[in-house]
Amino acid sequence: MSFCSSLSSPQTLSLFSKTKQFNGDYSYRPPATSSSSSSSSLSFRFRASADVPDFLSEDWLESRRKRPFGPRLSFSAEEAVQCQLDALKYNDQPRQDYGIEVMYRFAGFDPFERSTYFGPFFDLGQFERFRRIFHHSTYRVLLGHKERKILSSLFVEENRFKQRIWIRGSRPEEEEIFQFTMVQRVGGSWDGYWLTESLLNDGDAFAGGLAY
Repeated sequence: MSFCSSLSSPQTLSLFSKTKQFNGDYSYRPPATSSSSSSSSLSFRFRASADVPDFLSEDWLESRRKRPFGPRLSFSAEEAVQCQLDALKYNDQPRQDYGIEVMYRFAGFDPFERSTYFGPFFDLGQFERFRRIFHHSTYRVLLGHKERKILSSLFVEENRFKQRIWIRGSRPEEEEIFQFTMVQRVGGSWDGYWLTESLLNDGDAFAGGLAY
């Protein structure tokens, strides 16, 4: 006897006639015909699907919107620079130095190695050291700046983008020019994301030294 024919025997159908009801009781049902069997099976699937729990909480979407702002896979290189500058313009909103936090999330350096993010080799593994450099007399022009203008934009390679920006600060006669270098990661968990390789000042940003 073939396997398929054994499944269609009356004895086998009787085994499936005992089904668990949603109220927790067992009841016996007489063997169904092929048409009634298919319809009951279909209705069972519909009832079962209604019991599948929704594992997403009611505030899931809102919590996604409130997640810490940083790199997004959908950002282009230009958008990634724009978002960082916007964060620095409103640096203390919604809390003090929040804009610098955003910059730190976009930073593409290894926190366990010294980095040339600001030009010279600095140990930037601790956020506090990163934050202090932004409060240096040269980089502080970015914090709460009043005006900015893109001077040039260039893809030097397919995955490397540079943009020079003029910044007018909130203090009288305070202006500087900075250059962003953005790199799009290939492979790994950041594959496709644009991260900041460096943010350089056109002048000698640390001529007076820096205690960080």
